[in-house]
Amino acid sequence: MKWSWRIGSIAGIDLNVHVTFWLLLGWVAISYYTARQSVADAFMGVVFILSLFVVVVLHELGHALTARRFGIPTRDITLLPIGGVARLERMPDDPKQELLVALAGPAVNVVIAAVLFVVLQLGGGTGPLTDMAGVGGSFFSRLLWVNISLVLFNLLPAFPMDGGRVLRALLAMRMDYARATRVAATVGQVMAVIFGFVGLFYNPFLVLIALFVWMGAAGESATVQMRSAVGGVPVQRAMITDFRALAPDDSLARAVEHVLAGFQEDFPVVDGDRVAGVLTRAELLRALAQRGVEARIGQVMQRDFETADPRDMLEGVLERLQRRRMLPVLRNGQLVGLLTAANLGELLMIENALRAGSQRRDPVTPA
Repeated sequence: MKWSWRIGSIAGIDLNVHVTFWLLLGWVAISYYTARQSVADAFMGVVFILSLFVVVVLHELGHALTARRFGIPTRDITLLPIGGVARLERMPDDPKQELLVALAGPAVNVVIAAVLFVVLQLGGGTGPLTDMAGVGGSFFSRLLWVNISLVLFNLLPAFPMDGGRVLRALLAMRMDYARATRVAATVGQVMAVIFGFVGLFYNPFLVLIALFVWMGAAGESATVQMRSAVGGVPVQRAMITDFRALAPDDSLARAVEHVLAGFQEDFPVVDGDRVAGVLTRAELLRALAQRGVEARIGQVMQRDFETADPRDMLEGVLERLQRRRMLPVLRNGQLVGLLTAANLGELLMIENALRAGSQRRDPVTPA
């Protein structure tokens, strides 16, 4: 994720922190200090936020480690001001497995809340719910109420919260996956409208949550619909076979010539008979600004890239294509084509047009 820094790894999973997380810490410190003009309050506010994000990491690890049991790796976990994001390579195809992965995160919060409840009972009881928002309240009581709130919030049946995936998994046990996603996404967007309406009158923060939920539901629905639309279609049908390749010794000026000629924006870099890297439009522009047109392609190309095979099914490479602007397509190690999101979109438009034309030419005659 852009603007994120790796701070370590847990269970072999990279842990990243987004730059806005540090802004949140600064805002919390200032807010707690101004409440009572106390440096101690500011310090405890930062400690509480850090403790909260430890809880968030454990929540995301619940998802990640459960997915690992089903053979699905997690690329990384990123901490954001709104929580955490565990980037799984894919969601399980089996709805029962997806249900377990979705519930694993809230289950971690339930366990943490139960442990805190026992500790607080042994120490004199839990504090009121108002402790959660106050300055100077019981630390563990506030952490207990936050965990309970995270469980309730995450189980709302709306993408991208866990409850949306739980609902989708339950529906997918009774209908096809694409339809289950559409229904779950619609439920999520209805909830987003409700959040937004209530937020206009009572709490502006609910409006932000509404936007977050609406965009998450729309994005999940679009992704699954595309995966359904390309089901059974091999990469060979969508890949570009008329393309330009660059060599590591070529200058950036060579890439600029191809871009201005209108050929393409992203290039494979071929060294002899093997693909040595890729040069995307963003990397080209950045290199031009920093090094000029005489810099060598090999100095600025991206050496960490992903590929596809012509025989792969498109639904299986969508995740890779979402992470990369372009995938070199290799057959037995030889470059035979390029797969881009733009070309995939063109294929879908052509398929839809052909399907619509076929339906007009062959109307169904009533019996």
